[in-house]
Amino acid sequence: MEPLLLTDIERAVRASWGADTCTPDHRPHWRPEHPARDQCGVTALVLNDLLGGQLIRGEVIAGGERVDYHWWNRLGEGVDIDLTREQFGPGETVTGGVVIPRPPEIHRLREEYELLRRRVLERLGRGGP
Repeated sequence: MEPLLLTDIERAVRASWGADTCTPDHRPHWRPEHPARDQCGVTALVLNDLLGGQLIRGEVIAGGERVDYHWWNRLGEGVDIDLTREQFGPGETVTGGVVIPRPPEIHRLREEYELLRRRVLERLGRGGP
């Protein structure tokens, strides 16, 4: 089996996002013109499946207050991958970044994660029958 290239993974992830893979609360507001919005948690989990590394969680600050969390991946010292960073507008800032152990079982956003994972694996030619 051919090794995966990061560019191929990124392309597969971005092509797999949809309203059905974002956070359910945001689903009515999801738009194809802004596909990364509220996709960070499931995207970080799928990248963790494919590349390993660590899950990182930062805080989203708007108006001086934490309004949400943001997730991305760290593959090594100084090597962060964040495919959803562009989701934030001018008034939003991501701060911090702490390692969060991957839960042994996914409960929150499980259906969205499994759907995104299946789509990405299929696009990468790694999907099952």
